[in-house]
Amino acid sequence: MSTFLFVASLSVLIFVQEIDKPRVFVTDSQSWQMGGRGDAGIGGGSGGARPQNAEIVKTLNDKCPGVIVTRNEDRANYVLVLEHEGGKMWINKDNKFALYNKDGDSIKSGSTRSLGSSVKEACEALSKDWQHNADSAR
Repeated sequence: MSTFLFVASLSVLIFVQEIDKPRVFVTDSQSWQMGGRGDAGIGGGSGGARPQNAEIVKTLNDKCPGVIVTRNEDRANYVLVLEHEGGKMWINKDNKFALYNKDGDSIKSGSTRSLGSSVKEACEALSKDWQHNADSAR
């Protein structure tokens, strides 16, 4: 009986922790601007900006474990738009990002040399905004 109560308590604790995490919808600027908001990162192209949604999600999960990545934009608290510039030498590549809250307001934007740095900056801004909103609600 005590094992059952322990497992049940642990399940409730994990569920409550998941609720407290912000949900992030990841997309690229071309998909978001053209209204392809349900198919983030799906498409092709060469040179210029190229979608790499799976790599972005992987990096976001690695660098920002305090968030839940979702494919459902309607359930997201934030939208992270990331753009990787391809077709150049590695030294000239640029990763641009923009983070928006649920209301569509810009939280942070920037440009870095590596995808990991863009994700890290976006994650820091998201965490700060999420904490600020949680503090304001108390």
